[in-house]
Amino acid sequence: MAKNPISFQMDLDPADFLPATEEEKQSQVIMRDSISFWKDGFRRLRKNKVAMVSLAVIIIIMIFAFIVPQFYPYSYDMQIKGANNLAPMQFSAAEQAIIDAGGSVFPHFFGTDSMGRDYAIRIMVGTQISLLVGLIATAIILCIGPLYGAIAAYAGGWVDLLMMRIVDIIYTIPDVLLIILLSFALDGPLKALATVPGFTWIQTVGTNMISIFIVFALLYWVNMARMVRSQVLTIKQSDYVTAARALGVKTSTIIRKHLMTNCIGTLIVCATLQIPSAIFTESFLSFLGLGVAVPLPSLGSLASAGLNGLYTYPYLLFIPAAVISLIILSFNLLGDGLRDAFDPKMKK
Repeated sequence: MAKNPISFQMDLDPADFLPATEEEKQSQVIMRDSISFWKDGFRRLRKNKVAMVSLAVIIIIMIFAFIVPQFYPYSYDMQIKGANNLAPMQFSAAEQAIIDAGGSVFPHFFGTDSMGRDYAIRIMVGTQISLLVGLIATAIILCIGPLYGAIAAYAGGWVDLLMMRIVDIIYTIPDVLLIILLSFALDGPLKALATVPGFTWIQTVGTNMISIFIVFALLYWVNMARMVRSQVLTIKQSDYVTAARALGVKTSTIIRKHLMTNCIGTLIVCATLQIPSAIFTESFLSFLGLGVAVPLPSLGSLASAGLNGLYTYPYLLFIPAAVISLIILSFNLLGDGLRDAFDPKMKK
């Protein structure tokens, strides 16, 4: 039966009502695949070549600092007779005689210092100390700053005002001056404590390092507290937080499970950027003589010792300075990459 050309009646041809093929269905999909927050963040991070190169450099430095010393034939405090102030890949007269006699001597890749100690192993141990200081300081800050900022933001009102004014006061305290004062004030009690079994490690690292960690716990968490507070001020207005309040969930549970969990991306970025800051502070203080106890090396103390022979043995200064710069630059570039990867505003 022919259809009237001016009729509005639908053409019921069966060929027009066939099920759509898979290709036709996929062509109508305009949304990307649903992925988790972490998978999306790490996928974006892998696309950042600078951040991935920085991550590879950090891994290599950690292998250099923590694994290689376990197999290295020299120790950081081992003095080699007649091997004072050797240039890189140079041997002492006694070592050269052994080589001439057909023996083998492990080379000094970075030379030796004025006391005949292999400089490569001292750089490794110094890097290890600096990295441990950065990681431990960041762990201390993560235990204080986020919780303080979350409580201040969630409580609001006069509690938030009072807690933030305390942060402002702490922010004005000079950290170097406080470290010097604590070093003198705690020198006697810590030396007495170092004689107690189980606390002998205090004598190894020195009282100055204990003072540095105390200052990190007292002062360096304020920036992270401010960042977490700004995040929580936004998150606490969300519907799921309101629903948790209506259901009578405890305040501590809301802060721990709902607020802090949704700040993990910010915490990772802040922690990554905090590590180089702590390493720089420790290196600077060690350069001034306020770091680890002798003979335990640190990159800052090695650079300070190398400054005395700058014109005669410049490598004693340039090598630890280059390692400090490489560590700080790598962590900063990785932190920038993590910030770009986990920042929702950067999503296309």
